[in-house]
Amino acid sequence: MTAPFATLEEFRHVLSQADGPDMGAIAGARDRNAQLTKPPAALGRLEELAIWYAGWRGTDRPEIANPQVIVFAANHGVCAQGVSAFPPEVTAQMVENFQHGGAAVNQLANTFGARMDVHTLDLDLPTQDFTKAPAMSDAEVVLALATGWNAVDPASDVLVAGEMGIGNTTSAAAIAAALFGGAAEDWVGRGTGVDDEGLARKTDVVARGLALHDTSDPLDALRCLGGRELAAMAGAIAAARHHRIPAILDGFICTAAAAVLEKTAEGALDHTVAGHLSDELAHKRLLDALELEPLLALRLRLGEGSGAALALGVLKGAVACHSGMATFAEAGVTDS
Repeated sequence: MTAPFATLEEFRHVLSQADGPDMGAIAGARDRNAQLTKPPAALGRLEELAIWYAGWRGTDRPEIANPQVIVFAANHGVCAQGVSAFPPEVTAQMVENFQHGGAAVNQLANTFGARMDVHTLDLDLPTQDFTKAPAMSDAEVVLALATGWNAVDPASDVLVAGEMGIGNTTSAAAIAAALFGGAAEDWVGRGTGVDDEGLARKTDVVARGLALHDTSDPLDALRCLGGRELAAMAGAIAAARHHRIPAILDGFICTAAAAVLEKTAEGALDHTVAGHLSDELAHKRLLDALELEPLLALRLRLGEGSGAALALGVLKGAVACHSGMATFAEAGVTDS
């Protein structure tokens, strides 16, 4: 499906027009949940997840059969400032690893029955260094948003959007600061493992980027401070909403990209859950700002969509219990 927008303003309009969940399906799922062979609320948050999922899929007894994991990869001009412990060529090398099935996210996607796709976005053309110029032009950010939108299979029933891009925790920190305020040091972490000197340099880079650009509009924050893979993730998550596909957010980078949508159109993330709390310190601050409660907290900080792919197992378990368990009447068990 071709993305239904060609400008940032058209993207904003599409985002604002997205429908909400099916309230009839939610009511039906709640009624079914009350009849299942368990004490009330005995499955805790799994019950909430299943009902939420039912609302977006439009049925009170949903299934998960076609989850999709998409990894977007791009390079960042700001890497010239020495913000990462790894060189930019690692992005392309990791793409090959994804394509050959050798990364952590490949194993997790396979474990939970998800189709996995990899999309590269001009790896030989990094974004501009955002301490000197906007990272992307209007046309470039729209193209990246559209790439993400078009990557989503409308027949899928869960989306996980992941990323690969050396330097992208720097962009994510800058976007988060632009969207939610605070100083650069409130949002900058060690990413791939920079030392104290690298952390100070990274913080200074983010501060200079924030000072240079007018990022009062969330989409301008994405354009000026982001990367193509962050924009593609935002486009994919927006497409999932359009197709009524629930999405699981990954770590700090994915959540920063998703936050652009929420700041652009309130409620734009209602079809998402936070897959996990990563070990990047500002991730909790970002989740708190978005009022999202993570499903898992395992000190992950890999990216790639790995934490969200792991959380897919939790969501599949929630839906399987909801739709597969017998009711008291069906099982011939006495209800309280």
